[in-house]
Order: sequence, then structure tokens, then C-alpha cells
Amino acid sequence: MTKLTQMLTGAATMAMIAGAAAAADCPVKVGVLHSLSGTMAISETTLKDTMEMLVAKQNEAGGILGCEVEAVVVDPASDWPLFAEKARELLTVHDVDVIFGNWTSVSRKSVLPVIEELNGLLFYPVQYEGEESSKNVFYTGAAPNQQAIPATDYFLEELGVEKFALLGTDYVYPRTTNNILESYLKSKGIAEEDIFVNYTPFGHSDWATIVADVVALGEDGKQVGVISTINGDANIGFYKELAAAGISADDIPVVAFSVGEEELSGLDTSNLVGHLAAWNYFMSADTPENAEFISDWHAFIGDDARVTNDPMEAHYIGFNMWVNAVEAAETTDVDAVRTAMYGQTFPNLTGGTAEMLVNHHLAKPVLIGEIQADGQFDIISQTDPVPGDAWTDFLPESAVLKSDWKDLGCGMYNTETETCVQIKSNY
Repeated sequence: MTKLTQMLTGAATMAMIAGAAAAADCPVKVGVLHSLSGTMAISETTLKDTMEMLVAKQNEAGGILGCEVEAVVVDPASDWPLFAEKARELLTVHDVDVIFGNWTSVSRKSVLPVIEELNGLLFYPVQYEGEESSKNVFYTGAAPNQQAIPATDYFLEELGVEKFALLGTDYVYPRTTNNILESYLKSKGIAEEDIFVNYTPFGHSDWATIVADVVALGEDGKQVGVISTINGDANIGFYKELAAAGISADDIPVVAFSVGEEELSGLDTSNLVGHLAAWNYFMSADTPENAEFISDWHAFIGDDARVTNDPMEAHYIGFNMWVNAVEAAETTDVDAVRTAMYGQTFPNLTGGTAEMLVNHHLAKPVLIGEIQADGQFDIISQTDPVPGDAWTDFLPESAVLKSDWKDLGCGMYNTETETCVQIKSNY
């Protein structure tokens, strides 16, 4: 055998080995961690469907790194500890390359220690309370400064609201968000006695006393506004009670952070018309990108009546950014993909471009929408892209913190002591 023949044979063998290795890495597996049963199924099943649509569309485009993409779906059944078990199953049994999932903050915090222990990668698509930054999570939903703060500014500056009722469901997201808003409102000159805060359990139905308390706030003639972090079907009773008390959106406007197209779908919206919601996306956005997304969704789901919503757009942006990062890194390795994620951009469905920041949050526009009789939103305000903050400026203990996983390698960097605060996840 000549030296040239040996070289060619060796090269062919190496190519065969490389090809076999590449084949062994196929398919690329995408874990889908959304409740398909239990109380959260009404919201999360749609996100499971969205991920399956995005995976199918990617396969039509040729897959990722020459591999077919497979969606591995599990059902954590609206059970917060089960989310952690199912995340572990996805990473250790199914060997997924990435996970897209969770809705509630308590489910995310349940999953967080598992993701960090096993060095997995989670894309979380729902608005949340902030005050968190994990190197293993990309937060594609809104932080408080991308939803709660701009909505409050709209009340202050556009509607002249002078007194605030902060009404929320009793769990971590409403409580933390309202702590931030109380501090923010006081910094804007709103007196403590002009801020009414109330929490109710999931599924709360008796709103008469609470609505009476809200109405009583305005007895001195000052304009009252409600900032709502009420979740789930409790919203139905709340809006009905407002209407029963003869209170319209002109009298006491409500801006909600957890009421979107999916929640309004199929409901009688007569009691909600004129009230507001704050998100980063509404189905009514008039852009070519959104028209294509809605068309793809209706074709995939086989139902032209199905709506789209904000968390769906968050998954759309996050998935496409992840695909581009994998292609740039030429591997699905979590550490390599994380590095490739920084600075990734992708078009928003509402216009403009989303960008992934080094604090693992997106820069996205903030939209205020007015509820219409057909369950859609009239977009009455839209900002330029707002960079998401992991740590709020309006809580003293958080104002000194910054997150920079790219250059500082730290999610809780104290700018005063110039040290990285290490906190062990223990939820």
C-alpha cells in the first residue's frame, strides 16, 4: 500500500467515524415541560402545541446540524414537585439537549436545582417577578421592568391614576411584583395610604368585599386604578363583580398581567371591554411576521379559531435563538450554546428585533392593549425594546446587583463590594 493510499484510507476511516459520531448524536432532542393536565393545562397545553409546531417547522427546514429534531413531551400535571422529577427524567432518561417549559414561578423554582445540578438548559416563556438569574435558564418572558413598571407608568402618566389597588393571587409572582410596585409607586410620590394591597387564593370567587374596598378608595374623588396579578379563573368572578357594582373601565381601569387571548377565548367579554392588559405581544399586532405565525399556527393546529398569545411568542423567539446558537456553536453542548446565545437576535412578531442579553433576559417592546368585545386587544401603546432586568432597581437589596454571565460569569454580582454572591438553589 502506497503512502498516498494509506493517507486516503485513513481519511476515509476518519470520515466514517465522524459520520457515525454525528449519527449517534441524532436526533436532536427538545424537552417540552408543560402541564397537559391539572389546573394549568388550559394555559400550558397551548405551549406544548406551540413547541411541536416549531419543531415540525424546523424539520421542514432541514433540522439542526443535519439531524432531525424530536420533541420529547412529558406531563408534570400542574404538580410543582413533579416538575422537578419530570425535568430530571428529560435530562437523564431521555437525554434531551434543551428544555422549553414551565408556567408558574413555583414550578420554575422547583425545576431550578435539577437544571443546575445536571447542567441542563431551560427556556422559560412566561412573565415573572424577576429577582433571579441562573446560568442554566434563559428568561424569554417579561421581567417586571418590561411589564409591571411600564403599565404603572401608563396609569400614572396617561390615565392620571392617583390611588392604586394591587390585587393578586397568593403566590410568589404577585407578592414579589407588588413589593416592587409598592416601592416604585412611593418613589413616584404615591402615599402609602393610597396603595391598597390584597391577596386571594387560587380559584377565589367571592369578590364583593374586595371590590367594595377598591371602590371606597375613590370616595375622596381621586382616580383609582387596579393593577391585577390575579391568575386563572378567579379573574372571571373579579370582573363580574366590578360590573355588578356598576364600575366600568372608565370609572376604575384595571390593567392585568395574566389575562391574555387564551384566557379570554370562549368567555363572555362584555364585563371586560375597555380594561387593559400589558404584555410584549398581542395577536392583533399588524406585522407580516405575525400574520405568518398565525397562519402557521392555524394550519398546524387545524383550527382557525385558535388564538395566539404572549408566551407563544416567547417560545417562538427562544426556540429560534437556540437553533441559531446551536448552528453557530456547531454543537448542542450546553456550555457552548450558552456562550453562542449572547447577542443572538431574532425578529419580534410585533415588529423590531429581540436580543438576548448577558443577564439571560431579552430586550423586547412593551405593549398595552385594551380588551375588545371579540376577546382581542386594541394595542394603544407600544415602546421601543426594553432590556429585561434580572434584579429590580426598586428594592434596595436588589438595586446593587447585576447579572452578567458572559464577562463576569455571575448572576448576582454586587456592584458595591465587587464580588459575586453565590446562592445555592434550595426551593
